Amino acid sequence: MLSPALKKFLHEGAAIPAHPLALNEKRELDEAAQRRLTHYYIQAGAGGIAVGVHTTQFEIRDPEHNLLEPVLRMAAEEVAKAKLDRPFLKIAGVCGPTEQAIQEAELAKSLGYDLVLLSNGGLTNFSEVELLERTRRVADIMPVFGFYLQPSVGGRIFTYDFWKEFAEIPNVMAIKIAPFNRYQTLDVVRAVCESSRRDEIALYTGNDDNIVLDLLTKYSFTVDGKVVTKEIAGGLLGHWAVWTRKAVELLEELKQVRSGGSIDAKYLTLAQAVTDTNAVFFDAAHQFKGCIAGINEVLARQGLLQGNWCLSDHEVLSPGQAEELDRIYRMYPELHDDEFVRNFLAEYQNQ
Repeated sequence: MLSPALKKFLHEGAAIPAHPLALNEKRELDEAAQRRLTHYYIQAGAGGIAVGVHTTQFEIRDPEHNLLEPVLRMAAEEVAKAKLDRPFLKIAGVCGPTEQAIQEAELAKSLGYDLVLLSNGGLTNFSEVELLERTRRVADIMPVFGFYLQPSVGGRIFTYDFWKEFAEIPNVMAIKIAPFNRYQTLDVVRAVCESSRRDEIALYTGNDDNIVLDLLTKYSFTVDGKVVTKEIAGGLLGHWAVWTRKAVELLEELKQVRSGGSIDAKYLTLAQAVTDTNAVFFDAAHQFKGCIAGINEVLARQGLLQGNWCLSDHEVLSPGQAEELDRIYRMYPELHDDEFVRNFLAEYQNQ
């Protein structure tokens, strides 16, 4: 079970980056950079990390790479070395058919992770009933962070009834909402609000096209004659794998704004600026083909990675994506954390 302290922290809302994979020019694991990247997120003030997820590259599970265990282990080791005096959530990505998901959950448990982010991606032959049973079996092993993945990158559309039943599963502690769709986002929030476990489940945005507005919105539904409200507490985002210090500051600012009850119109403009940067990071212009390489390119420009290489040859920057990165750097200098990264790297190298 999730400890009371971590559960409280999860519900208060944390900035959780999806941890990338550090490679050298031979497309081999760069262990030093991988470990350094974990410390960057810690020092940037992130509330946790999600490792072994899409941003970490699903190919780490392929036999020719066999990197799932090493990558999960290294991240856990570096968090332990940091000797933090604050809560920090270690989340392991879990995917695949039921038996694979169970094995990966057991691995995460053995390495001391707190939750598993359970992806339903690629399981098109599973019915909703079968996916719910798979979730129950994984939840018997580890606390579950559910995941509504957008169809354009391997997800699928689920019914409201699926999420209503999903929310009733004991040990489901949170749900990452990332369908990139307002209607489907609303399905998840309403399903949780109408479930008996509404107070047990924290909602997190993965909607990279709507981050700021997701975090400012208070949802309200009438359930059995009573008004039930719910907020999206924080974010678990590939977008927050870069410019992380600014992302942490943004979340804290938005939490203060939403608690005040009045939202300045400037946040509507800010919302569009963040979405514009995400469109470039994630390569929305080319149906997200360059999303992992885009994240890696930003980290490489900052000196956190050697380059933007991915395990798969086809995972590269799309035509014009590098120029678009130049544009958003010029257009939104207030959103990047280059100065923080320079200071971090200088201090890290002197340790």
